[in-house]
Amino acid sequence: MEASERTLEKVFLCGGVYAGNFKGLLPHGKGKYTWSDGTTYEGDWEEGKMTGKGRISWASGATYEGDFSGNYLHGFGTFTGSDGSLYTGGWRMNSQHGIGRKQYQNSDVYDGCWKEGKREGSGRYAWSNSNMYIGSWKNGKMSGRGVMKWLNGDLFDGFWSNGLRHGTGCYRFADGGYYFGTWTKGFKDGQGTFYPTGNKHSARRKSSADKNGEKKKRLLVHSSSVNTENSVRPHVRRSHSEKISNTLLRCSSQTSHRTSSLREDSALDDISVDMSFDASSRYSDDDQSGLQGDSSVAFEREYMQGVLIKERVRSISGLSLKSKKRYKFHAKEVKSKSCVDIFEGHRRYYLMLNLQLGIRYTVGKITPVPAREVRSSDFGERARIRMYFPRKGSQFTPPHYSIDFYWKDYCPMVFRNLREMFKLNAAEYMMSICGDDGLRELSSPGKSGSIFFLSGDDRFVIKTLKRSELKVFLRMLPRYYRHVSQHENTLITKFFGLHRIKLKHGKKVRFVVMGNMFCTELRIHRRYDLKGSSHGRFTKKDKIDEGTTLKDLDLTYEFHMDKLLRESLFKQLSLDCEFLESQQIIDYSLLLGLHFRAPEHLKALLEPPDSLHKPASAQATLGGMTSQGELSIPPRGLLLVTHEPSSVSTEPGPHIRGSTLRAMSVGDKEVDLLLPGTARLRVQLGVNMPAQANLKVLQDKTDSAEVELFEVYDVVLYLGIIDILQEYNVRKKLEHTCKSLQFDPMSISVVEPKLYSRRFINFLERVFPVAP
Repeated sequence: MEASERTLEKVFLCGGVYAGNFKGLLPHGKGKYTWSDGTTYEGDWEEGKMTGKGRISWASGATYEGDFSGNYLHGFGTFTGSDGSLYTGGWRMNSQHGIGRKQYQNSDVYDGCWKEGKREGSGRYAWSNSNMYIGSWKNGKMSGRGVMKWLNGDLFDGFWSNGLRHGTGCYRFADGGYYFGTWTKGFKDGQGTFYPTGNKHSARRKSSADKNGEKKKRLLVHSSSVNTENSVRPHVRRSHSEKISNTLLRCSSQTSHRTSSLREDSALDDISVDMSFDASSRYSDDDQSGLQGDSSVAFEREYMQGVLIKERVRSISGLSLKSKKRYKFHAKEVKSKSCVDIFEGHRRYYLMLNLQLGIRYTVGKITPVPAREVRSSDFGERARIRMYFPRKGSQFTPPHYSIDFYWKDYCPMVFRNLREMFKLNAAEYMMSICGDDGLRELSSPGKSGSIFFLSGDDRFVIKTLKRSELKVFLRMLPRYYRHVSQHENTLITKFFGLHRIKLKHGKKVRFVVMGNMFCTELRIHRRYDLKGSSHGRFTKKDKIDEGTTLKDLDLTYEFHMDKLLRESLFKQLSLDCEFLESQQIIDYSLLLGLHFRAPEHLKALLEPPDSLHKPASAQATLGGMTSQGELSIPPRGLLLVTHEPSSVSTEPGPHIRGSTLRAMSVGDKEVDLLLPGTARLRVQLGVNMPAQANLKVLQDKTDSAEVELFEVYDVVLYLGIIDILQEYNVRKKLEHTCKSLQFDPMSISVVEPKLYSRRFINFLERVFPVAP
């Protein structure tokens, strides 16, 4: 018998026992390994690692049967938890990832998309009490467009965020009444209209909803028919589930698209993803008042944080079309000029809809124009597209459900060329921002008071601008265009469009479309905004969670990377800072995202209460064999390997432009990042950059002296320069003078551009020191 086919039994020093085929000293082929705690794995091995088909049974009673790769649960398989839960579907590095079905201990069932162990994408969740939700998910919570139906027949069709109704929506009562309005964090908030039972408008909506309901029933039957017991190959199952996901989105969008001023009942405002909810809900007192009303009567209402503050009874039959519009789109006067105040409540929805309408029109108008080089006239005052969007439509614009507005697109040919330069397809750009998934509003991470939107696929961030920022951007745009043309690896924010909306009463909102540098399949565990200043640059500990963007003084890591990778990074940082200095720009920062390959030390902060609970022994027991035959924990190291274009899997997005970096560790060759047993990613500047994060720890000794220790973690870095629209003008000079009288001039953020640039680089050199 050849060495590669030897069948032996061997006892290891750690107490484990392996019986099966060997290749040299390493298990290879079929075999069974039993750990000292009783955990067993039986299946395929490849050079000391569990790879192929197999079954693992933990001492806790949990089991997994399916695909393995490099000691990880990876591919397609079935996991039965010690608590009785059952999951069948895709896996990636020990986490549910892809399409799958999970039946929980309490008999709840989820069918749909997963991402790194959390519900994310399109899916259906059926509670054991017969409540059901079909729609979009994000980070394990209901987020985006979705339909929720309760046991008593009530139904909500609208937008969700973090497990709560948030945005516009329509709430249909079981007896046929409707409320169209807006919600904020689960509470009615803003203006809405209640149509009681028997109302003609309500009857029409009910007829339409019943048709949609029949489609939803067919969808549920279709999605339930996915048999999780069989052994269908992963690629077949994925194709089937993609059809389900697309149908879910189409189904949930049919009613929502026609109800642009939507939201729901205060008696049901505490519903979250946990849903320990009694289906026998009751109407609130304010809704009961109209249930027996005249069929031609509706109630115009205004809520504040779930409290009814205004109500007006109106007769639908007695109003002219013009009056109905005035009631429906009435906006109270706002003294503040902040765009946040202009679009408070459900008016934020109008802003989002206006953005989508305008961008769709602009991109559709500019795309057929033959490609050509940018001219100086493309940056001028006349390089604008202007259009009026009346609600009922015009010869050039479609009818829509928002309020009337004027649209202006700045320098369309310039941004068209920038999008092509960044290898961004026009159709993909429109679908990402203007597709059915819509836009999600983000909380403002800074003090600017800007409104932020994120595209449904996370590829683009849209931010409102001040008038002064718009002027700075237009002034520097020719130089910016030249800079990104000459430096494909630039770390400066990628801009894709610059626009303005003007409301009928004169209010103007300006906004810019940017690339989201954290658009990645890997989860970002930590975010830092680094300026190089120290005054006020910290975050209170009670304010920190997974989504918090931390500051300079919060950073406790040093990052060591390959010598050539570091040289490429600082060469480009110097070029970018030189450009910003020439434009008299300050206050910019390096946005840094960290993906920890072994984030156990961050578990308390990174995992929300309802996240996936893996068996405690799952990570520790998926071990491989060393060349000496000893059992070891799987290697956490990140490997740099020679670039092989045919083998690289890169997610298309804002970072696709840029050359592949070279690394000294592979002989000055272009490199890919190999995640052991899973993926291979192209290493670009600011994207997929591997490093070691050294965490400094002070430990007391017995004689009360302190000794300095380091904890080392493998991380993948994502970084770029943001906030480049603040000019060092007279106001900033005065601010510098005033703050210098109170604080150390070198500690404050506002300093002249040359000093700011030098301090910024010096600080980053300490964050990314030369490897010893």
